[in-house]
Amino acid sequence: MSVHIVLPGALADLAGGSRHLEVDPAAATLAALLDEVAARYPVLDRRIRDEAGALRRFVNVYVDGEDVRWQGGLATAVPNGAVVQVLPSVAGG
Repeated sequence: MSVHIVLPGALADLAGGSRHLEVDPAAATLAALLDEVAARYPVLDRRIRDEAGALRRFVNVYVDGEDVRWQGGLATAVPNGAVVQVLPSVAGG
């Protein structure tokens, strides 16, 4: 199983400068995918998930264009070939 992760430039630095990652999670869920990311890039994982393992409030994650907050959170299904986008929220004034 292979999943394509797309990162913005701000997070790519935490993944060795790569904006595109190919990941083979142990199971077809967002949690398993992020566990694999954490094993490779622990600092990146800390920007995506909090100390309890939950998605941080200011990070939006999409699986094939669908917001995971409305699809089951970390239990969201991530099928083979899915594209997962990780986008930190931007605020300002």
